[in-house]
Amino acid sequence: MDEIQSQSDNYRSSSSSASSPASRVPSSNFFYLRKPGSIRQPISFEDSPDWDDTDIDVRLEEGGERDSINAATTPAATTPAATPSLSKINSGSMPSPPLPEGAVVARKIAGASLVWKDLTVTIKGKRKYSDRVVKGSDGYALPGTMTVIMGPAKSGKSSLLRALAGRLDDSAKVYGEVFVNGAKSHLPYGSYGFVEKKTTLIGSLTVREFLYYSALLQLPGFFCQKKGVVEDAIIAMSLGDYANKLIGGHCYMKGLPSGERRRVSIARELVMRPQILFIDEPLYHLDSVSALLMMVTLRKLASTGCTLIFTLYQSSTEVFGLFDRICLLSNGNTLFFGETLACLQHFSNAGFPCPIMQSPSDHFLRAINTDFDRIIAMCKNWQDDQGDFSSVNMDTAVAIRTLEATYKSSADAASVETMILKLTEKEGPSLKSKGKASGATRVAVLTWRSLLIMSREWKYYWLRLILYMLLTLGVGTVFSGLGHSLSSVGTRVAAIFVFISFSSLLSIAGAPAQLKEIKIYVCEESNQHSGGLVFLMGQLLSSIPFLFLISISSSLVFYFLIGLRDEFSLLMYFVLNFFVCLLVNEGLVMVVCAIWQDIFWSILTLISIHVMMMLSAGYFRIRSALPGPLWTYPMSYISLHTYSIQGLLENEYIGETFAVGQVRSITGFQALRNIYDSSPNRNSKWENLLWLLLMAFGYRVLVFVLLQICFKKNLSVRRILPCNQETSSTR
Repeated sequence: MDEIQSQSDNYRSSSSSASSPASRVPSSNFFYLRKPGSIRQPISFEDSPDWDDTDIDVRLEEGGERDSINAATTPAATTPAATPSLSKINSGSMPSPPLPEGAVVARKIAGASLVWKDLTVTIKGKRKYSDRVVKGSDGYALPGTMTVIMGPAKSGKSSLLRALAGRLDDSAKVYGEVFVNGAKSHLPYGSYGFVEKKTTLIGSLTVREFLYYSALLQLPGFFCQKKGVVEDAIIAMSLGDYANKLIGGHCYMKGLPSGERRRVSIARELVMRPQILFIDEPLYHLDSVSALLMMVTLRKLASTGCTLIFTLYQSSTEVFGLFDRICLLSNGNTLFFGETLACLQHFSNAGFPCPIMQSPSDHFLRAINTDFDRIIAMCKNWQDDQGDFSSVNMDTAVAIRTLEATYKSSADAASVETMILKLTEKEGPSLKSKGKASGATRVAVLTWRSLLIMSREWKYYWLRLILYMLLTLGVGTVFSGLGHSLSSVGTRVAAIFVFISFSSLLSIAGAPAQLKEIKIYVCEESNQHSGGLVFLMGQLLSSIPFLFLISISSSLVFYFLIGLRDEFSLLMYFVLNFFVCLLVNEGLVMVVCAIWQDIFWSILTLISIHVMMMLSAGYFRIRSALPGPLWTYPMSYISLHTYSIQGLLENEYIGETFAVGQVRSITGFQALRNIYDSSPNRNSKWENLLWLLLMAFGYRVLVFVLLQICFKKNLSVRRILPCNQETSSTR
């Protein structure tokens, strides 16, 4: 305690610009306070919600100048003579801009209270000294309020948020109790929304299209019923000016700014009209203006009754003034929970008053972030014009212990316990699960959406179509004019081998598009908007028209330039064989992308696999003469080139005869025997086609297994390798 007292005294003396605790009492014109507006707090800090009497009504004031919210809580809380609580003073919002005539006000939402009591989260191997990333946290969130979980890096912010939403990995263990409307229960589907820190959007769709397809994937009912939900989400996130603009995000496509893209990701969750909304770092990669606009929009959303809980690393003074409650974490320990203004008083009481010209959030993180100790150690001999380099020249570990001890013995902690008891002593209305769209509907929606994306983004298939046509013209002109003599058999075999092998290599060009599709699936599946089987069916059905276009155009050009047998049935088999070969390649690309989840390693692996398949396909050396341990078993049997090339050669030469001299003739099988392994059976080419179909099916089954295992457990080969290991910091 002597050490703590000495460090606190040192801090007080170094903060010459800081005011005394008595002078920190907020006034109406203090620089980091919000001015009282028309929005009032629906449920105050002291008032426990009465489930039978609470009613939140959103209306537009006379004159249509600003938003307003009326909250009918207990009679004592709404009488004019009642003294406004600290939360009611702190809950005033910035005045909204004048609304145009006929403007639609966001529809009200029946929010829900969320309480967590003695919540502890352990993740094995996450921390160096302890597996507990969240330690005995208590708190609550009320309808119509914004609760922020703040702290430095690796303080457990995201882990606490995921624990409340039930979104932790299987490796994490949660201890403690979570109450929803006063009852111990999990959040059912549709009652909450969760926005990840990094989300994947579809740049080739407009904002309205993106939200509409999201609504079709999430909600049951007819298509026409989803439009109203989409428009409500657009209004709630103030995206009306961007509704018909492409989301973009590519070098060749002008898209939305980062702030609007972040609001689109939040609007995607609002189509379900959730009672509780969790957001991980809503201000991630946003500048100060975009950050303020985002928080004002969220403040407006909270005014409709929705319960907002989000994490934040740091905020400006204006943004900090919009919060209702703050949960301050450091190394998993709760240093404070309560009103934002009370947090300032808490720091003052602990001996760390906030300087007048410093942002409160900056001051909080400066006092509890241990990384600043290294900066002070590096700059301990430096001095600025006012004296010390830093106004906080103290050990942050001492500050953390002081703040934690002060909070546990403070009236704020007792108030939190009292509020938790009030919120849990009576069960409110239980949240019901909202219906999901049927599997057939989701497959149809994903198929149509993928078709639209592929038709708009030239990288998906249009560029590949051009590359295939250039390859076909190149190979066809090189091997043109071969004739049908016995001496042309070897050259024609080489032409077919080059065509299939190089076409398979060109399929690697689809790896970036496939990887992006997988990322979109992961983002949607995490919120139960999609599923592995639904995703694979939609992706397969949407790719068939484009792959068939590539196969028939390339096959026709190659077939007639080379001068293969002029029979319609043989031509159709050639087209079908090449089409199935492209399907197999698409499946192989998806498997490799799902394993690596990285474009560089995926392309490198695919090139290596195709080279191995070409070497074992039986062209450079007949399959029967290949070395057994590796090249014959298993490489030649799992090579798609083997079955595709063999089927095309049997299609061309089985049943054909070649004259040898004036009397003798040999069959096409005999002509191929010394060049390429084949079968004299006329049905052998269909067996090869069947093997290709089985490979296409098998690759997609493997993708389904990988989606169920790797992505649900957040695994990939790239994460396992030590040289490429990326550990996500626990916030």
